[in-house]
Amino acid sequence: MTGSSQAPLRYVALGDSYTIGTATRSPAERWPDQLVARLGSAPRALELVANLGVNGFTSRDVIDVQLPELPALGLGFVTVLVGVNDVVQGVPEGTYRENVSIILDELLRRLPPARILVVTTPDYTVMPRGGDYGDPARQAAEIRTFNSAIAELASERVISVVDIHDISLEAAADRSLVADDGLHPSGAQYARWVDRIAPVVAELIKG
Repeated sequence: MTGSSQAPLRYVALGDSYTIGTATRSPAERWPDQLVARLGSAPRALELVANLGVNGFTSRDVIDVQLPELPALGLGFVTVLVGVNDVVQGVPEGTYRENVSIILDELLRRLPPARILVVTTPDYTVMPRGGDYGDPARQAAEIRTFNSAIAELASERVISVVDIHDISLEAAADRSLVADDGLHPSGAQYARWVDRIAPVVAELIKG
């Protein structure tokens, strides 16, 4: 059986505003949708059966609200992007680490590591409205700290991580990468994320 004849993997996206694509102009601009479109059918297709992202969600919200939905979805592949609201709400790093560990361990009970992908959190402080949610320098440092934490926890579990943090920094000079709300990424920025995410996912799902 060739890869192109395999049934699509049922893909569920977990996370916050960056996953649901807050302020994008259409669902097609959200990065999970762009990922599915970019991969097409080779080496194997993804079918986005649920984007569970919710604006404002923290890692605890993923545990309490999103993980319980997984049994009914026939999960075949999952992405996780969560952390910015933990930063904004002042969640301690230790608590964030505990929550991320719960999330990843629960996913590993349902899927092998090669069917899970972690995506890091972008730096919203470079956006025009980035100063609305606390001191930009402090928040930017916290985002980097939390990104290091989730990357470490994923790597310990042999789960792949795609770091898009550096791409998000380009929005400081390129306003085409900023959504109309002045705070979230635009579809154009998400396309740059997918440039980096798609090859990793293609490699993960080809087997």
